[in-house]
Amino acid sequence: MPPTRAELVADCGSCHALCCVGLPFSRSADFGYDKPAGEPCRHLRRDDRCGIHDRLPQRGFPGCVAYDCFGAGQRVSQVTYGGRHWRDGPAARGQLAALPVVHQLHEVLWYLDEVLAFPAAAPLHAEARALLEETDRLAGLGPEDLPRVDVAGHRTRVGPLLRAASRMVRAEGRGRAGRDLAGRDLAGRDLRRQDLRRADLRGALLLGARLEGVDLGLADLLGADLRGADLRGADLADALFVTRPQVAAARTDARTRLPAALAAPTR
Repeated sequence: MPPTRAELVADCGSCHALCCVGLPFSRSADFGYDKPAGEPCRHLRRDDRCGIHDRLPQRGFPGCVAYDCFGAGQRVSQVTYGGRHWRDGPAARGQLAALPVVHQLHEVLWYLDEVLAFPAAAPLHAEARALLEETDRLAGLGPEDLPRVDVAGHRTRVGPLLRAASRMVRAEGRGRAGRDLAGRDLAGRDLRRQDLRRADLRGALLLGARLEGVDLGLADLLGADLRGADLRGADLADALFVTRPQVAAARTDARTRLPAALAAPTR
């Protein structure tokens, strides 16, 4: 069976720190230095724990706090590679390259599972279920086959269904969706007086945007960049396609309302 939403959450204790080794990062506001893919982070300990986990933002690594693999790390570590550690030899190191493949497929699973929860998208549920099962099949391929998965092609197949589901949900009850702001550069903008209910904000750049107290009910936030966005007191409880990394990268407080599937950030 495909994983449930509760299983599409990183369980670092069941992973071999694949993200700390397999993924590259560049010195920036999110990361403290340059690291190529395949090289262990200098803060990774031999027990696969982070040596600065309790002070990542202060040490210049807020990107690590916001990262979530959607449960891909434990699937690759424990299922695809049967618990073998990437230090066990060249063959086992293949899991480092497998992580981003399964990560992207698990993110697709997150979105498709959400479509199945939309009553307004019921006409699309059969197609969504079929795509969900196909996505899970691809994510469950063995070490030899995972590198050959055309992830971009698969996401292209899924995209139209997610857009159609979004339109159905955002238009339900009043016959039309909200504002079309998809892909717009709204970085740093003061949006506190804007009506963003049912808006299409997919792919929008909202870095540092002021959204305090804004009602984002039924707004589509798929792929929106919320890094540094001020969501204190904002209502995202019914927003569409919100992910844990998006919320973790934004500024929130106890008044921020989040979708039930997301736990409130600890900072």
